[in-house]
Amino acid sequence: MSTQEKTLEEVLLDEAVKKENEIVLYNDDVNTFDHVIDTLIYACDHTPEQAEQCSIIVHYKGKCTVKTGAFNDLKPRCSMLLEAGLSAEII
Repeated sequence: MSTQEKTLEEVLLDEAVKKENEIVLYNDDVNTFDHVIDTLIYACDHTPEQAEQCSIIVHYKGKCTVKTGAFNDLKPRCSMLLEAGLSAEII
């Protein structure tokens, strides 16, 4: 096996191991679009357009990934969503 092939295998293995966590937001019958949009802007640093698109996806599909990243970054963001009365979890 050549050095180039071995290096390539190691890089591919590192990429497969580094899976990012996701905050998934779920639909409910309680919160308004405006509340969801405002909360996504505040908690997830979304632009108004991003937040509106996510709220529409959640409404029609039942759920939407609203933020990806390291668990330590997502945990306080997910807590803010939950404190605002939204249904979300980190997966």
